[in-house]
Amino acid sequence: MGYNSKRSAQRGINMRAVESAKKERAHESDQNRIGGPPQPGPEGGRQAGETLTHINGHPIVDVLDYKFYAYDPRLELTLSGPDGGSRTLRLRKEEGEDLGLNFETYLMDRARSCANRCIFCFVDQMPPGMRDTLYFKDDDARLSFLMGNYITLTNLSRREIQRVMDLRISPINISVHATDPALRTAMLKNPRAGECMDIMREFAGAGIEMNCQVVACPGVNDGPALDRTLRELGELHPGVTSVAVVPVGVTRFREGLCPIEPYTREQAAALIDQVETFAQAFMQKHGTSLAWCSDEFYLLAGRELPDKSYYEDMDQLENGVGMLRLLTSQAEMALEDEEPVGTEPFSIATGLSAAPFVQKIVDAAREKCGGVQGTVYPIVNRFFGETITVSGLITGADLKEQLQGKELGRRLLIPDNMLRAGERVFLDDVTVEELERALGVTVIPVPADSGFDLADAILGREVTAHCPVLPPEAEYYRYNP
Repeated sequence: MGYNSKRSAQRGINMRAVESAKKERAHESDQNRIGGPPQPGPEGGRQAGETLTHINGHPIVDVLDYKFYAYDPRLELTLSGPDGGSRTLRLRKEEGEDLGLNFETYLMDRARSCANRCIFCFVDQMPPGMRDTLYFKDDDARLSFLMGNYITLTNLSRREIQRVMDLRISPINISVHATDPALRTAMLKNPRAGECMDIMREFAGAGIEMNCQVVACPGVNDGPALDRTLRELGELHPGVTSVAVVPVGVTRFREGLCPIEPYTREQAAALIDQVETFAQAFMQKHGTSLAWCSDEFYLLAGRELPDKSYYEDMDQLENGVGMLRLLTSQAEMALEDEEPVGTEPFSIATGLSAAPFVQKIVDAAREKCGGVQGTVYPIVNRFFGETITVSGLITGADLKEQLQGKELGRRLLIPDNMLRAGERVFLDDVTVEELERALGVTVIPVPADSGFDLADAILGREVTAHCPVLPPEAEYYRYNP
């Protein structure tokens, strides 16, 4: 967890080290009760059904308190039983060692829903009839800390703001969109939206690192508004460590919503110039670009992606910043030492955005190894609308319809971000097995963010898609851009 328990003032939660959190699973409840069978240990051990109330005298409200206060090697746990009785359990362990407790929910609480009504909200553009979790709008700081979700700060109470600073939880991911209080309030339709910069200044002053996101909407928060946003976020550096500017996603289900059009080629080019001008000036003064446009903006503008080095530490991969460049560079590295080899015919299905880059990787593998027989099929998103071009929002139905009757070879490779986390199920509840039966081909999910794995899959080697099982309250995470 990145704690330093020698001095409380130095101890904090460093969420860059918490990838294992995505692998945990629990069942929905609103209490931090211990689940599972009784566990042996000092003084009778921990019993299923007990509630953890305190660690070393500190109240345990949720998973953040638990992870912070359970770090020390000597612990005194206060547990209450179903009968209302209370007992104390003292134990010793290695510093930072997990206690091994399982709770009825991962968060030890219910996930908090969003209190905003953002004019660009993707969830509001979902079609009817899908599973309930896909309509849940999260704005939960705990999920930001633990899973990388972006939050707007409008849900944070004064106590929670103080807790972030007291526990030194860092980095956190913030959906800013605009620093102008009036504009942000209008975009989020929440009277608390204008408090964003005040809270961020507090965080910066407390040494909390922040990754920021701007969902750009044409004629709304770009132009002079974006200039102000970039300037004011830059003033919080090094507290603000990165800013991603991404284009608004517009589906075909916007009836009754605020009129928003997708970016045109010319508008995308102008925004790239705007952000790169800021980045160049900031680099000269501070040694970092601070702000980057997502890959999608470059594709919309018809421009080449920058070199991999442009993206520095690639802190904004989750927002699609540098993802395609990283994919291609990893694949090139993977193919460098390969020898001529023959492969059985195969196919790859991916989104319109990634298809040209995947095709280049297949061509490079064919040039290097000779006997590579692969066909790339760009899939048009008819489910959400053709303006949605990312692979992670492609449905099983679109794959069935557009690949039926095509030459698919012996295996069909798909990026694993098409699937529900931890399961072989597409966004529209079509299973991988159903797709295999419909197309008569073996479907192989490949890690979407790894050019190394893609190169191996192209050459016919076995790959394993890492699909962490998320807790039920975070199931929507994959599909809530």
